[in-house]
Amino acid sequence: MLKEILINATPQETRIAVLEDKRIAELFFERNSDKGIVGNVYKGKVVRVLPGMQAAFVDIGHERAAFLYAGDFYKSKHNADDLDMDDGENFDRAEHKRRKRGWEEVPPIAQLVREGQEILVQVAKGPIGTKGARLTCHVSLPGRTVVFMPTLKHNGVSRKIESYDLRRKLKKIIDQHRSKEGGFIVRTAASSGNTERQIKSDVDYLLNLWKKIERNFQTNSAPKLLHYDLDLTTRVIRDFLDDDVERVIIDSGYEHRRVLRFVRNFNPELREKIDLHEDPVPLFDRYHVEQEIHKALSKRVWLKSGGYLIIETTEALTSIDVNTGRFVGKKTLEETILKTNMEAAEEIVKQLRLRNIGGIIIIDFIDMERDSSKEQVYRFLEELLKDDKSRTTILKISSLGLVEMTRKRSRESVHRYLTDSCPTCEGKGFVKNRVSLAHQVLRDIRRELPNAESDHLFVTTHPEVFAVLKELEFSSIVELEKQFQKGIKLAADPQFHFEQIAIGQHPHGHAKPAAPMASAKRRPVETEEDDDDEDDEAAYRADLDAIKAAKEAKKRRAEEQAAAEEARREEQKRQAAIGSAVTVSVENSSDEEISDDPDLETPVMRPAEEIDTDASDEANDENSTQDLAAGDNKNH
Repeated sequence: MLKEILINATPQETRIAVLEDKRIAELFFERNSDKGIVGNVYKGKVVRVLPGMQAAFVDIGHERAAFLYAGDFYKSKHNADDLDMDDGENFDRAEHKRRKRGWEEVPPIAQLVREGQEILVQVAKGPIGTKGARLTCHVSLPGRTVVFMPTLKHNGVSRKIESYDLRRKLKKIIDQHRSKEGGFIVRTAASSGNTERQIKSDVDYLLNLWKKIERNFQTNSAPKLLHYDLDLTTRVIRDFLDDDVERVIIDSGYEHRRVLRFVRNFNPELREKIDLHEDPVPLFDRYHVEQEIHKALSKRVWLKSGGYLIIETTEALTSIDVNTGRFVGKKTLEETILKTNMEAAEEIVKQLRLRNIGGIIIIDFIDMERDSSKEQVYRFLEELLKDDKSRTTILKISSLGLVEMTRKRSRESVHRYLTDSCPTCEGKGFVKNRVSLAHQVLRDIRRELPNAESDHLFVTTHPEVFAVLKELEFSSIVELEKQFQKGIKLAADPQFHFEQIAIGQHPHGHAKPAAPMASAKRRPVETEEDDDDEDDEAAYRADLDAIKAAKEAKKRRAEEQAAAEEARREEQKRQAAIGSAVTVSVENSSDEEISDDPDLETPVMRPAEEIDTDASDEANDENSTQDLAAGDNKNH
């Protein structure tokens, strides 16, 4: 399978598309003004305990308090009440192993935490809609090849690694790095490469990181960010870049530099896969990603056979309905239904990943009469879901033809990220939100400016989109003007549809002039200190030279292999021609020498090499005979 990663990075947001066999498999988004917080570690303060909900609300410094379920609480030395512990000296963590969800197994939340208590937590699921972030006390710090879990007492290997021999090998390696601080789980990325060296490097890094988090916990008061997880770009590179990925294409020089530095640290051999997109055509336009993003917002998804899916998302669950549509089949009704359901199952798995649909999912397959057909569709769907990185649980097809399943949801779906409820239809439909539209305007401007013949480009939008461009993206407009040495005139038209955008070299007829722009006020982004400005220029140049040399060597090897293959084919042709010529010669000679003598045998066809050798011997014998005859004539 050909895999590629496309990274579109702008000052406003980062968008990443993972392609499999030239088709988009997954999409990732992150706005620079609203960074994701999943994976961040905080020192939080319990602000409210809800015994009726078996949960507590924890202040981690965000607008909305985060949610901690009783089953996700772990009574460690960091989270124990001061009244309950002797400075952590005699505390037995084994007595407080991670509990399963079950009302009878989890103690009342009031016995675990109290209001005002400071605890160490990690964000397990980001805020979605009106819900705050979900927290856990079971901290996990992922590296490239291993995950460190301070609440774990043993080491293990990911269940996704199925080879018994490989699991034994990895378990033996990780057991060399036992630590009193916690346990390690080997990730699937450790299946290839210099595993032992990479695992040791990850173990040392994660242990040092955990010690740093502990020091910050002791020296700071809540709420406080103790550890900021990797941003979207480096997180995707860490989790997706492996030997199966053909290349990573980045359209930003700044991000290209950052990714090279990151790859240089964890696996320098993969540097040659990192490419900088320098084509004037935007990266997502070149690979038709923009078109696929637009399709991902549609309810209807067509199948190749003519059938289609209807995907509806509600607050509680996502329903997927399968229909035959224009597909009428060729033989029996059961065969038509089975073929449609099989094709639908494959497309459903692709859509779940592409749209990042999570939570409860109900699939309404077309009713099948035979139990064997139901089992075939179920097994096929179950097999396809094994390649999904998100954890899934699936139940068998019911008598009504329904499949109930769940898919882990750790971030917003594409639908929630890009859209808001439509103010015109009161939530019955959707339009893109004004931030997404403002970013789309900036992309359209970037696309149009290089081809503009006049000195100015006129842009007209709905007033709310104009307000975002005016208040939040002023610096981006100025940067585009400087980059292309052309002016950009913004205007708002209240008669415009909310999603309508007009860009041209002449002002729009109904547009109202834009008011003078004020300096944009930006909300501070929660992040750790960025040291990109101190990037080693020499190391970056060395990376570029190494990538260039590797690609040239790869090209030379390909040319040498092609030349060798061509020479081999030519030799085969030559040998075949020689064999054919010799065969014809032998047949002609045999025809001339055939007589009525019954003792004469029919010539036997032999390999060309034997014929070539015998023909040479026969020629030598004939020459010798002629020499003898000539000598006899001379003597006479």
